[in-house]
Amino acid sequence: MAIKLIANYSKRLGLPGYSSHQFSVSVETELVAIDNVPDEAERIYHLLQTNVDEQIKATGFVPPGDYGMDDAPASSNGTNGTARAISNWHCSDKQRDLILKLVDEHSLDKDEVDHLARQRFGKGVKQLNKMEASGLIDELLETHGGGNGKARSNGTRRNAYARNGGGR
Repeated sequence: MAIKLIANYSKRLGLPGYSSHQFSVSVETELVAIDNVPDEAERIYHLLQTNVDEQIKATGFVPPGDYGMDDAPASSNGTNGTARAISNWHCSDKQRDLILKLVDEHSLDKDEVDHLARQRFGKGVKQLNKMEASGLIDELLETHGGGNGKARSNGTRRNAYARNGGGR
């Protein structure tokens, strides 16, 4: 009867900004005799530990200490200002929600949308005012479509870039 030896080695490292990363390796092997267990377990443990330690050295993205922190002041109604402070957007809440909805529905890369805003307006998405956000929404709808498309079909919405002096 064969004996299965299953070994797992895992290591988690804490990183700045309440972040961490973890790497784990598992191995399963069969032993012919039970007498081999101590030596084989020691060999496999050392092998796994060495490989996990070598791989975990590459931490990848490490967020800065203030990553994800919200520095917005508390609202006057006694709450922590969550609704508006979550993001500190300068456009209207409805515009913010629509931009986020388009990003989500069309699986857009947030960094690419932010890059588009920087190309068009010289600032990131969250810093766009209402007119600039309207222009970004127009471009996202024209490029990726949006729901029923009524805003496009009747021609009532003009391109905000033309109003703002920007171009494509």
